[in-house]
Amino acid sequence: MQRQRLVILGSTGSIGTSTLDVVSRHPDRFSVLGLSAHQRIDELIVQCLRWQPRWAVVPDEARARVVRDALRENGVATQVLSGARALSDMAADPEVDSVMAAIVGAAGLPPCLAAARAGKRLLLANKEALVVGGALFMRAVREGGATLLPIDSEHSAIFQCLPQERDQWPDAIDHIVLTASGGPFRTRDPATLCNVTPDEACAHPNWVMGRKISVDSATMMNKALEVIEARWLFDLKPEQVRVVIHPQSIIHSMVVCRDGCVLAQLGTPDMRGPISYGLSFPQRIESGAARLDFSALSALTFEQADEQRFPGLHLSWAALRGPEGSTTVLNAANEVAVAAFLDRQIGFDAIHRINAETIAAVTPQLGELPALDELLALDERARGFARQRALELAR
Repeated sequence: MQRQRLVILGSTGSIGTSTLDVVSRHPDRFSVLGLSAHQRIDELIVQCLRWQPRWAVVPDEARARVVRDALRENGVATQVLSGARALSDMAADPEVDSVMAAIVGAAGLPPCLAAARAGKRLLLANKEALVVGGALFMRAVREGGATLLPIDSEHSAIFQCLPQERDQWPDAIDHIVLTASGGPFRTRDPATLCNVTPDEACAHPNWVMGRKISVDSATMMNKALEVIEARWLFDLKPEQVRVVIHPQSIIHSMVVCRDGCVLAQLGTPDMRGPISYGLSFPQRIESGAARLDFSALSALTFEQADEQRFPGLHLSWAALRGPEGSTTVLNAANEVAVAAFLDRQIGFDAIHRINAETIAAVTPQLGELPALDELLALDERARGFARQRALELAR
């Protein structure tokens, strides 16, 4: 059996390291051709020493020299490249079979588009590719003949509950229900959220994630972005995507069928489950995730997603119903606001304020299917407004 040749964009993050863990369990099935990192250069060096990929990509030439020198000293012949163009070139290279897209944020859109246009097996953990790219990205998938496999636990759950034949989905689905843990502040008095620290926001009760995604989970903006992602992945109307709080994170999401039956995917909260399914689809392989012990489970409970406690969640439906590009504006504002919060420039409650004000102030003026440069220009315009508001709200 020929091994699947894999590139991991964002290999030092939680998804990237979990992917390498799954791959390590199946050396006969996978080979690692390329890795990339943004800030954790020391960790990337360790990964390159272990996996000896053909390529490694970092943001700039200064960091590339550090990696080259470290690998050369250890006799590793990995080609170290730098810049955004190198990411896209690596993702589209003819030698690559599969691309794990685990870069956080809108920066992941160009290499995801490149992989889609090149017809790759694209394992999508970068939800912003759809939040920002939307129709443009889905058209690239169709025209490039790519195989798009969702890696977010919620979207993987929906995908696993649906027929493998995509043309059967419209007849099967009444609506879908994305589950959300509620994050660390599910029961906290909303009036006290202004005092939340970055460390508190990043202390997720169930999942181990990066700091940006952890803050998004605390504000429920992560779920808002997932609503937008689900609309595009499964070609649904905004009202067909619903959210319920499920604190135990055992049911990862559900499909409510046309006949009223509900299909759900269950498992322990471990990203190696959806990662292994994406890597091996349509087969299943050992992931390393713990088995669900039903005898040890507490009750599975569900709650309404409180708009007062989680106002950011409800921006997703407003953005989907707004002008083309509104979801791009929402994502850009949120990336800026979360970064300002993590840098302790603004309070936790200011994240939603900046997001809502940016959507109200930055009106997209795009066609039905905007080009990538138009989307990136809109993204930068929204970031500029959000940065200014963050400075004005700085403590």
